[in-house]
Amino acid sequence: MDAVALAFTSAALFGAMPVAVRFALVPPRVPAAVGALLMQTATLLVLCVAAAIQGGVTLGGLLPFLLAGAIAPGISNLFITVGIREAGSSRASVAFGMAPLFAVTIAVVGFGERPGPAVLVGALLVVAGGIALALEPERPHHVRSIGIAIALAGAALFALRDNLVRHLSLETEVPSMTAGAAMLAASLVVTSLVVAVRRNRVVWAPTVVARWLLPGAFVGLSYIALFEAFYRGTVSVVAPIVATESLFGVVFSWLLLRRSERVGPRVVVGAALVVAGGALIAIVR
Repeated sequence: MDAVALAFTSAALFGAMPVAVRFALVPPRVPAAVGALLMQTATLLVLCVAAAIQGGVTLGGLLPFLLAGAIAPGISNLFITVGIREAGSSRASVAFGMAPLFAVTIAVVGFGERPGPAVLVGALLVVAGGIALALEPERPHHVRSIGIAIALAGAALFALRDNLVRHLSLETEVPSMTAGAAMLAASLVVTSLVVAVRRNRVVWAPTVVARWLLPGAFVGLSYIALFEAFYRGTVSVVAPIVATESLFGVVFSWLLLRRSERVGPRVVVGAALVVAGGALIAIVR
């Protein structure tokens, strides 16, 4: 499978995750932290198998990835799960797509990067997509503004994670799947602590567990496809395709949750603008 097909596979799998989470949120519900814990467990298992197949597993040089994993998907997955619950899968998908805007902002403010004109144009497109979503005239009753804000916070944490990985591990000999598994292991520790502190009861009913393991498996497989795509193709080819994950999220929401999500033209336009801006940022950054 070539880089283009792998990149589209990664985007589609990640776009399917919010929809799978929406299905997992049907009664009997579990606390958001428990749902995130189950998701991360599935993702970790997928990446551990991939790391074993890839080979070269090492403990050296893992610290940056452990730190990054504690932030995202560790803390961020809690925000993402609550964001999907409170805003729905389609609107949350658009919010997640704004991560490149946060990444550029963090890079400029925190790490002194100086973006070129193309990056600024991409940032404006992302902002325009966010405005289109914010000014949506009629939303389904379950879509709350606080949910979109929480989803944006999750996207910002992912952007922070990406900047840390970029600046703390510019050169590493850690195999990609080992790095991914280390990040998920750290995230699992963080989420387990949150569950313990909140004294949430972990539900082990097979039907409930299966509903939450599915989106986690989607994320794990998405990471594998993403790593393999970058191994086979250039960033300028792979990154813009991966940026379409938000559009996939909106499309899957429309196909599978049409009645509850009510995806209108403004959501589609917002997603398209966010994808275009994110793709442009990914190409030239």
